[in-house]
Amino acid sequence: MKKSTSNKQPKCATYTVLSHCQPGVGKPQSPVWSLIRQCGMPSSSCTMYTYLFIYYLIQFCGHSWIFTNMTIRFLSFGKDSLADTFYSIGFVMCLCQSLSILELLHILVGIEKNCFLPRFLQITERIIILFVISSQEEVQGKYIVCVLFFLWNLLDVVRYTYCMLSVTGTYYEALTWLNYTLWIPVYPLSILAKAFAIYESLPYFESFGTYSTKLPFPVALSICFPYILKMYLAMLFVGMYFITRYLCSERKAHLGASYMKEKRS
Repeated sequence: MKKSTSNKQPKCATYTVLSHCQPGVGKPQSPVWSLIRQCGMPSSSCTMYTYLFIYYLIQFCGHSWIFTNMTIRFLSFGKDSLADTFYSIGFVMCLCQSLSILELLHILVGIEKNCFLPRFLQITERIIILFVISSQEEVQGKYIVCVLFFLWNLLDVVRYTYCMLSVTGTYYEALTWLNYTLWIPVYPLSILAKAFAIYESLPYFESFGTYSTKLPFPVALSICFPYILKMYLAMLFVGMYFITRYLCSERKAHLGASYMKEKRS
Protein backbone atom coordinates (compact mmCIF):
# COMPACT_ATOMS: atom_id res chain seq x y z
CA MET A 1 0.00 0.00 0.00
CA LYS A 2 1.45 3.36 -0.98
CA LYS A 3 1.67 6.12 1.54
CA SER A 4 -0.86 8.85 1.07
CA THR A 5 0.34 12.44 0.81
CA SER A 6 -2.90 13.85 2.17
CA ASN A 7 -3.59 14.57 5.82
CA LYS A 8 -6.43 12.10 5.99
CA GLN A 9 -5.67 9.27 8.39
CA PRO A 10 -6.13 5.67 7.16
CA LYS A 11 -8.86 3.70 8.83
CA CYS A 12 -8.31 0.12 9.96
CA ALA A 13 -11.48 -1.74 10.87
CA THR A 14 -10.26 -5.32 11.18
CA TYR A 15 -7.21 -7.31 12.18
CA THR A 16 -6.42 -8.19 8.58
CA VAL A 17 -6.62 -4.58 7.46
CA LEU A 18 -4.41 -3.44 10.32
CA SER A 19 -1.54 -5.49 8.92
CA HIS A 20 -1.56 -3.27 5.82
CA CYS A 21 -1.24 0.05 7.67
CA GLN A 22 2.15 1.70 7.36
CA PRO A 23 3.81 3.35 10.38
CA GLY A 24 4.37 7.07 10.05
CA VAL A 25 7.46 9.11 10.60
CA GLY A 26 8.33 11.15 13.66
CA LYS A 27 9.33 10.34 17.18
CA PRO A 28 10.08 6.61 17.69
CA GLN A 29 7.24 4.84 19.45
CA SER A 30 6.11 1.32 20.29
CA PRO A 31 5.18 -0.45 17.03
CA VAL A 32 1.71 -1.38 18.22
CA TRP A 33 0.79 2.06 19.55
CA SER A 34 2.36 3.79 16.58
CA LEU A 35 0.14 1.84 14.20
CA ILE A 36 -2.92 2.33 16.32
CA ARG A 37 -2.43 6.10 16.38
CA GLN A 38 -1.79 6.16 12.65
CA CYS A 39 -5.04 4.33 12.05
CA GLY A 40 -6.98 6.67 14.32
CA MET A 41 -8.56 3.89 16.36
CA PRO A 42 -10.70 4.38 19.46
CA SER A 43 -9.38 3.36 22.87
CA SER A 44 -11.26 0.04 22.76
CA SER A 45 -9.46 -0.91 19.54
CA CYS A 46 -6.16 0.18 21.07
CA THR A 47 -6.73 -2.18 23.96
CA MET A 48 -7.76 -5.01 21.65
CA TYR A 49 -4.67 -4.87 19.45
CA THR A 50 -2.35 -4.36 22.39
CA TYR A 51 -3.89 -7.43 24.01
CA LEU A 52 -3.40 -9.46 20.82
CA PHE A 53 0.24 -8.42 20.59
CA ILE A 54 0.88 -9.37 24.23
CA TYR A 55 -0.89 -12.71 23.78
CA TYR A 56 1.15 -13.61 20.70
CA LEU A 57 4.32 -12.45 22.44
CA ILE A 58 3.65 -14.72 25.44
CA GLN A 59 2.97 -17.69 23.17
CA PHE A 60 6.09 -16.93 21.12
CA CYS A 61 8.25 -16.75 24.24
CA GLY A 62 6.80 -19.99 25.63
CA HIS A 63 7.25 -22.02 22.46
CA SER A 64 10.67 -20.49 21.78
CA TRP A 65 11.80 -21.51 25.25
CA ILE A 66 10.56 -25.07 24.67
CA PHE A 67 12.17 -25.32 21.24
CA THR A 68 15.48 -23.89 22.48
CA ASN A 69 15.45 -26.10 25.57
CA MET A 70 14.87 -29.24 23.51
CA THR A 71 17.58 -28.32 21.00
CA ILE A 72 20.23 -27.51 23.61
CA ARG A 73 19.45 -30.63 25.63
CA PHE A 74 19.70 -32.84 22.55
CA LEU A 75 23.01 -31.28 21.49
CA SER A 76 24.37 -31.65 25.03
CA PHE A 77 23.10 -35.09 26.05
CA GLY A 78 22.13 -36.74 22.77
CA LYS A 79 19.57 -39.55 22.93
CA ASP A 80 19.57 -39.50 26.72
CA SER A 81 17.69 -36.19 26.60
CA LEU A 82 14.77 -37.70 24.67
CA ALA A 83 13.57 -39.91 27.49
CA ASP A 84 12.92 -37.06 29.96
CA THR A 85 11.55 -34.51 27.53
CA PHE A 86 8.13 -34.44 29.18
CA TYR A 87 9.62 -34.03 32.65
CA SER A 88 11.67 -31.05 31.48
CA ILE A 89 9.16 -29.09 29.39
CA GLY A 90 5.81 -30.81 29.94
CA PHE A 91 4.45 -28.17 32.30
CA VAL A 92 5.28 -25.27 29.98
CA MET A 93 3.87 -27.18 27.00
CA CYS A 94 0.59 -27.85 28.83
CA LEU A 95 0.44 -24.20 29.88
CA CYS A 96 0.92 -22.92 26.31
CA GLN A 97 -1.66 -25.32 24.89
CA SER A 98 -4.18 -24.45 27.59
CA LEU A 99 -3.62 -20.77 26.89
CA SER A 100 -4.35 -21.38 23.19
CA ILE A 101 -8.00 -22.00 24.12
CA LEU A 102 -8.28 -18.21 24.21
CA GLU A 103 -7.87 -18.24 20.43
CA LEU A 104 -11.31 -19.82 20.11
CA LEU A 105 -12.72 -16.90 22.08
CA HIS A 106 -10.83 -14.51 19.81
CA ILE A 107 -12.57 -16.00 16.79
CA LEU A 108 -16.01 -15.95 18.42
CA VAL A 109 -15.78 -12.27 19.37
CA GLY A 110 -14.28 -11.32 16.00
CA ILE A 111 -10.77 -10.33 17.08
CA GLU A 112 -9.20 -12.92 14.78
CA LYS A 113 -10.47 -13.61 11.28
CA ASN A 114 -10.15 -17.41 11.25
CA CYS A 115 -12.57 -20.29 10.82
CA PHE A 116 -13.71 -21.66 14.16
CA LEU A 117 -14.00 -25.40 13.36
CA PRO A 118 -10.47 -26.03 12.00
CA ARG A 119 -8.87 -24.13 14.87
CA PHE A 120 -11.12 -25.93 17.36
CA LEU A 121 -10.02 -29.30 15.96
CA GLN A 122 -6.34 -28.35 16.11
CA ILE A 123 -6.51 -27.18 19.72
CA THR A 124 -8.61 -30.10 20.99
CA GLU A 125 -6.32 -32.61 19.26
CA ARG A 126 -3.33 -31.32 21.18
CA ILE A 127 -5.13 -31.08 24.50
CA ILE A 128 -6.41 -34.65 24.19
CA ILE A 129 -2.95 -35.98 23.32
CA LEU A 130 -1.41 -34.11 26.26
CA PHE A 131 -4.11 -35.59 28.50
CA VAL A 132 -3.25 -39.10 27.27
CA ILE A 133 0.49 -38.59 27.73
CA SER A 134 0.20 -37.03 31.17
CA SER A 135 -2.11 -39.84 32.32
CA GLN A 136 0.52 -42.58 31.82
CA GLU A 137 3.97 -42.05 33.25
CA GLU A 138 5.31 -44.91 31.13
CA VAL A 139 4.34 -43.07 27.94
CA GLN A 140 6.02 -39.83 29.03
CA GLY A 141 9.46 -41.39 28.59
CA LYS A 142 8.84 -42.54 25.00
CA TYR A 143 10.87 -41.00 22.19
CA ILE A 144 7.68 -40.24 20.28
CA VAL A 145 6.80 -37.57 22.86
CA CYS A 146 9.98 -35.66 22.03
CA VAL A 147 9.29 -35.95 18.30
CA LEU A 148 5.72 -34.73 18.76
CA PHE A 149 6.74 -31.75 20.90
CA PHE A 150 9.46 -30.81 18.40
CA LEU A 151 6.99 -30.78 15.48
CA TRP A 152 4.43 -28.76 17.43
CA ASN A 153 6.92 -26.11 18.46
CA LEU A 154 8.47 -25.90 15.02
CA LEU A 155 5.08 -24.87 13.67
CA ASP A 156 4.14 -22.62 16.58
CA VAL A 157 7.36 -20.62 16.72
CA VAL A 158 6.88 -19.65 13.07
CA ARG A 159 3.13 -19.08 13.40
CA TYR A 160 3.25 -16.88 16.48
CA THR A 161 6.17 -14.89 15.06
CA TYR A 162 4.10 -14.20 11.96
CA CYS A 163 0.98 -13.30 13.97
CA MET A 164 2.88 -11.04 16.35
CA LEU A 165 4.52 -9.10 13.52
CA SER A 166 1.22 -8.90 11.62
CA VAL A 167 -0.39 -7.08 14.51
CA THR A 168 2.36 -4.45 14.30
CA GLY A 169 1.89 -4.12 10.55
CA THR A 170 5.29 -5.67 9.79
CA TYR A 171 5.42 -7.90 6.75
CA TYR A 172 8.20 -10.20 5.51
CA GLU A 173 7.56 -12.17 2.35
CA ALA A 174 9.85 -15.03 3.39
CA LEU A 175 8.16 -15.38 6.79
CA THR A 176 4.70 -15.31 5.17
CA TRP A 177 5.73 -18.05 2.75
CA LEU A 178 7.19 -20.13 5.58
CA ASN A 179 4.11 -19.69 7.77
CA TYR A 180 1.76 -20.95 5.05
CA THR A 181 4.09 -23.65 3.70
CA LEU A 182 5.84 -25.27 6.66
CA TRP A 183 2.70 -27.16 7.65
CA ILE A 184 2.77 -29.20 4.42
CA PRO A 185 5.50 -31.58 5.63
CA VAL A 186 5.20 -30.98 9.38
CA TYR A 187 1.44 -31.28 10.03
CA PRO A 188 1.00 -34.80 8.52
CA LEU A 189 4.05 -35.94 10.49
CA SER A 190 2.54 -34.55 13.68
CA ILE A 191 -0.69 -36.46 13.02
CA LEU A 192 1.28 -39.68 12.61
CA ALA A 193 3.17 -38.88 15.82
CA LYS A 194 -0.13 -38.31 17.67
CA ALA A 195 -1.53 -41.61 16.39
CA PHE A 196 1.63 -43.47 17.40
CA ALA A 197 1.58 -41.89 20.86
CA ILE A 198 -2.00 -43.09 21.37
CA TYR A 199 -1.07 -46.54 20.08
CA GLU A 200 1.83 -46.70 22.54
CA SER A 201 -0.47 -45.76 25.42
CA LEU A 202 -3.15 -48.38 24.72
CA PRO A 203 -1.43 -51.32 26.49
CA TYR A 204 -0.98 -49.25 29.66
CA PHE A 205 -4.59 -48.08 29.73
CA GLU A 206 -5.72 -51.68 29.19
CA SER A 207 -3.49 -53.17 31.89
CA PHE A 208 -4.03 -50.46 34.52
CA GLY A 209 -7.69 -49.81 33.71
CA THR A 210 -7.16 -46.06 33.87
CA TYR A 211 -10.43 -44.11 33.31
CA SER A 212 -12.31 -47.37 32.64
CA THR A 213 -15.37 -47.73 34.84
CA LYS A 214 -18.80 -49.30 35.20
CA LEU A 215 -22.04 -47.35 35.45
CA PRO A 216 -24.63 -49.34 37.47
CA PHE A 217 -27.42 -46.82 37.01
CA PRO A 218 -29.78 -46.69 35.20
CA VAL A 219 -28.38 -49.72 33.30
CA ALA A 220 -25.19 -51.70 33.74
CA LEU A 221 -22.75 -50.10 31.34
CA SER A 222 -19.00 -50.58 31.14
CA ILE A 223 -16.86 -47.77 29.78
CA CYS A 224 -13.54 -49.00 28.43
CA PHE A 225 -11.25 -46.05 27.86
CA PRO A 226 -8.95 -47.89 25.38
CA TYR A 227 -11.97 -48.38 23.08
CA ILE A 228 -12.63 -44.65 23.23
CA LEU A 229 -9.01 -43.99 22.24
CA LYS A 230 -9.30 -46.41 19.32
CA MET A 231 -12.38 -44.57 18.06
CA TYR A 232 -10.56 -41.29 18.48
CA LEU A 233 -7.73 -42.59 16.30
CA ALA A 234 -10.16 -42.86 13.39
CA MET A 235 -11.58 -39.41 14.13
CA LEU A 236 -8.04 -38.01 14.20
CA PHE A 237 -7.53 -38.73 10.52
CA VAL A 238 -11.00 -37.46 9.63
CA GLY A 239 -10.16 -34.19 11.36
CA MET A 240 -6.87 -34.10 9.48
CA TYR A 241 -8.80 -34.04 6.20
CA PHE A 242 -10.83 -30.95 7.17
CA ILE A 243 -7.83 -29.14 8.65
CA THR A 244 -5.70 -29.85 5.59
CA ARG A 245 -8.38 -28.48 3.28
CA TYR A 246 -8.60 -25.32 5.36
CA LEU A 247 -4.83 -24.85 5.46
CA CYS A 248 -4.64 -25.31 1.70
CA SER A 249 -7.28 -22.64 1.15
CA GLU A 250 -5.45 -20.30 3.53
CA ARG A 251 -2.18 -20.85 1.71
CA LYS A 252 -3.81 -20.16 -1.65
CA ALA A 253 -5.44 -16.98 -0.34
CA HIS A 254 -2.27 -15.56 1.27
CA LEU A 255 0.29 -16.66 -1.29
CA GLY A 256 -1.74 -15.84 -4.39
CA ALA A 257 -0.25 -13.55 -7.01
CA SER A 258 -2.65 -10.67 -6.31
CA TYR A 259 -2.10 -10.85 -2.53
CA MET A 260 1.69 -10.91 -2.83
CA LYS A 261 1.60 -8.00 -5.29
CA GLU A 262 -0.50 -5.98 -2.84
CA LYS A 263 1.93 -6.70 0.00
CA ARG A 264 4.97 -5.70 -2.04
CA SER A 265 3.35 -2.37 -2.88
